[in-house]
Amino acid sequence: MIHSRKLKSGSRGIGMTSQGTRDRLVNRLRNHGIKDERVLKAIAVTPRHEFVDEALSSRAYEDTALPIGLGQTISQPWVVAKITEAMLDGGSPQKVLEVGTGSGYQAAVLAQLVEKIYTVERIAPLASQARQRFRQLGLRNIRASHSDGTIGLRAFAPYDAIIVTAAAESVPDELLQQLAPGGRLVIPVGGRDYQVLRVITRLDSGFESEDREAVVFVPLLKGQA
Repeated sequence: MIHSRKLKSGSRGIGMTSQGTRDRLVNRLRNHGIKDERVLKAIAVTPRHEFVDEALSSRAYEDTALPIGLGQTISQPWVVAKITEAMLDGGSPQKVLEVGTGSGYQAAVLAQLVEKIYTVERIAPLASQARQRFRQLGLRNIRASHSDGTIGLRAFAPYDAIIVTAAAESVPDELLQQLAPGGRLVIPVGGRDYQVLRVITRLDSGFESEDREAVVFVPLLKGQA
């Protein structure tokens, strides 16, 4: 179910941040293989320009990653759509953990699609900025924490789905153990030279893994900053 009513109307934008510009982005994503109309609608209503510096707002609806400071980026919309689509392939998760809040954009897209998002960020200023953006947009179904994402968030486990927005050289076992039965983990896996988007489903008999598209993410790091 799409929960677009949660977004405050003050985020509509004008000019290069208008709804028409967002709709053109959605058409590009559709043309580049994004098929799930729920994902496309969520991206259409989520104001990406609110998640970048004002100086970059005119580029917010380009299909490209953009810097958000502290060596981090806001992911390319196509990648956000692919991760979200992969998460939804397994059904309609209601409780989701996101590892790597960053700007908060991915969580805001997810907030249109699921009941509750728990998101963790290791860099304190990014976690704080994201919380402020969620409040401004009226996204009350996101709970943001400043903590080490490689260990997940045990307090609210298990999760119907976990998505990771940084690349791990190997899949953290802690995250696998926090999946509910039938839940899925969507995580970029690899080093700086090559990464692939991996989808891991928890079955009664163990875990089933599938590698999908090649992707590029910043590395998943341990600890807090």
